Amino acid sequence: MGSEDVRNGMLSGFDERFADLKDVRLRYYVGGQGPALILIHGLSGAASNWVAVAPKLAQRFRVLVPDLPGHGGSSPLPAAVSLDPYAARVAELAEMESLLPATVVGHSFGGLVALRLALRRPDDVSALALVAAAGISTATRRVQRLLAISSFVRPGRVYSRFSAHVARSVPLKYLVFGYWGASDPAALTPAVVEGLLAGPGLHTDTLTAARVLVQDDPRLDLEHVQCPTLVLWGARDHQVPLEDGFEYARRLRAELRVVADCGHLVIGERPEVCVAALEEFLAGVSA
Repeated sequence: MGSEDVRNGMLSGFDERFADLKDVRLRYYVGGQGPALILIHGLSGAASNWVAVAPKLAQRFRVLVPDLPGHGGSSPLPAAVSLDPYAARVAELAEMESLLPATVVGHSFGGLVALRLALRRPDDVSALALVAAAGISTATRRVQRLLAISSFVRPGRVYSRFSAHVARSVPLKYLVFGYWGASDPAALTPAVVEGLLAGPGLHTDTLTAARVLVQDDPRLDLEHVQCPTLVLWGARDHQVPLEDGFEYARRLRAELRVVADCGHLVIGERPEVCVAALEEFLAGVSA
């Protein structure tokens, strides 16, 4: 699979599929064989964000990777006022593919969607992994303003037009991903850069997701999560601070894994560490 395929949001070794679910049409990818595992991307992301993680996990698992509503190749979700419709559509998709119960892994905003799925349908989530999950600091007014501005300005849409140039240029990687995204932008491979920038050029509605994100505070519900949970965080995450990871782990009574010298985009910056942590966690769950 070439860079043009990654640029279009494709995942190597995965089948691209579409599903019409009630009020939304979802694009998603399925690949691998084994126990079911669902990967959920973050706000303004896409399935292609998992380009360095999904193919490796597919060597041991049957992996489902959706574009969330309004993101990538999926249509918007009309009149969503909470995270529940996002979680419900992922569950419906997994059910359609006969992939429930499943381990659900969510990055950033996707972590909140994964949490809501675990709370709504506890029998369908066998294990949960929160990777730099949003939901605690993101409820502050400062973050609300930043998310609103970002959703209107959409800098990612501009960067996506030049993804091939960004992928080959260390200075451009620092411009696009520095500080807020990655601790070491130069470490991002060309495929990862293409995967991270594939979605913004296709998005149709990320503002709705941003609105429901800042309205959601998961802390009071965390004690009701029933499944084994892993919390995975970058030590230098400037977007969702490590303190949030400690709070998630404490409230969930979960193991916290901290990835040294890594920022918010841990799934792209240190994909091999993410894969190893997930495989070790799931081996312990199934033991």
